[in-house]
Amino acid sequence: SPQLSSGPLCAMPLPETSKMEASLITCYIRYMIDPNKLAEFEHYARLWIPLVQKYGGTHHGYFLPREAPPSAGFSFPGIGEEGPKNVAVALFSFHTQEAYQTYRQKAAEDADCQTAAAYYKETKCFLKYERSFMTPVFK
Repeated sequence: SPQLSSGPLCAMPLPETSKMEASLITCYIRYMIDPNKLAEFEHYARLWIPLVQKYGGTHHGYFLPREAPPSAGFSFPGIGEEGPKNVAVALFSFHTQEAYQTYRQKAAEDADCQTAAAYYKETKCFLKYERSFMTPVFK
């Protein structure tokens, strides 16, 4: 049976996800970057995109901060606010949790992955990160 969402705005049944959506695992990484090292972070990002793809993942890209358009208003006045200017995001998916686990194991031994990790250690182009796992909804 459907689960109930919780929170102050609603208590309604959540829709069922398809089997394909339920098995797909998407990794969302939120980085706090050093704004003075944006070029270094972009290089770091470009190193990782093909590495995720090398092990069967789909990389949806890195999203770097930029100035908001002057016309950007909030759809829900009173509850929206402008986000921080030092946050970047990466999204990538694997067809199953097992495929993600295989990627993590192989990446730990991969010379190119070690080079990308060493580049971070050399540049410190981000200050911290948070990693969350999600199931996408397409329809």
